[in-house]
Parts: sequence; structure tokens; C-alpha cells
Amino acid sequence: MTSAHAIKFETQDQGEETARADLYGLLATLFYAPPSSALLATLVSAQTNGEGVLGAAWTVLVEVARSANAEVLREEYEQLFIGVGKPEVMLYGSYYLSGFLMEKPLAALRTDLAQMGLQRADAITESEDHIASLCEVMRYLIASDDVLQANVLNQKKFFGTHMQAWILNLCDAISGHPNAKFYAALAGLSKVFFEVEMQAFDME
Repeated sequence: MTSAHAIKFETQDQGEETARADLYGLLATLFYAPPSSALLATLVSAQTNGEGVLGAAWTVLVEVARSANAEVLREEYEQLFIGVGKPEVMLYGSYYLSGFLMEKPLAALRTDLAQMGLQRADAITESEDHIASLCEVMRYLIASDDVLQANVLNQKKFFGTHMQAWILNLCDAISGHPNAKFYAALAGLSKVFFEVEMQAFDME
């Protein structure tokens, strides 16, 4: 459902929904795998003149990216999210909701995805409750041309059912890790963005 694809940054006049979809896509890419040199170069060259808390969090991420390189970020990613044996930080919703991997929350997620006609691609090794896959589903629910799927009610339902109860805990776990630098900045941006999403959904 997700892949480490290059992200295209859109201009501001292409609308808030495009910006939301792009940010979900970027989060999916960066949480799925360490950034390539090409993606890192795109981040480094990104504008940092955004306003508000989201703009400030974006600026922090870009500044951290400017002081790193792809190899350093690969090592940080592997230390935090892969490691030897159990990862130091889990990226799976089932772990935060039940304390274990591959539990009932994942089964419920798979049922909902099947009802939407979505399934994990054969090339994807991570389970569907990985944060990258969930962000990719949200990107799809915003950007898809399928009007029956891409609407705010489906976005609110999916986010509320499969992300809202645990996603901020994940962000805090990453930010609080002593060895997280780039990914602490990414978690900071993610937390602000998810909080904005929650507030917007609450007003629907």
C-alpha cells in the first residue's frame, strides 16, 4: 500500500487538500524507509517560510535535514526502527493498542481495507498497521479520484478508528528517544500535523 517513492512538492495555490495529501505521502515515505539522497536533497532545498505551528515544525525538519546526510539518516532509521531483535521504537498500531504485534487491531484494519478494495502489495513486507501504510491510506482517501472513497467522512472514520488512539504516543516515543535527531524532528512535525487533523475532524 505504500512505497518509498519520491515526493513532489506542490505550490500553495493547488489547495489545502493537495497539501494534506502531499504531507501524508511524505510521512509515509520517511517512515517506511530512510530517505534516499534524492529525497534528502529535495528536503534540504524546500522552503521554510510557512506560518503557524505546522510551519515551525516543518522548518525544524528541514534544518535538521540540512545538517545530515543519507548515510547518517539510514543509520538512525535502522537503530530506531529495525535494530537487532526488537526495535527500539515500534511503528505498528497494534503494539500501541494491544501491547503486541499482529493482534485484533490489525485484523480489524484489514477488514476495513478490504471493504475499501485495498490490500497490501506483495512487495511490501510491513504489516498494514505500520504508520507508513496508514499514512498512505490517508493520502489515498484525500487524493483518489474515486469520489466514493475520497471524502472527508471516510477520512475521519479511518483516522478515528485506526490512528487517533495511538498516533501521538508513537510521536512522543520517537521524540523522546535519546538517539533520535532527524526522526525526532519528523515526529514533531507529525504530531503537530495529526493534532491539526484531529481538530479539523472534530469540527466536521
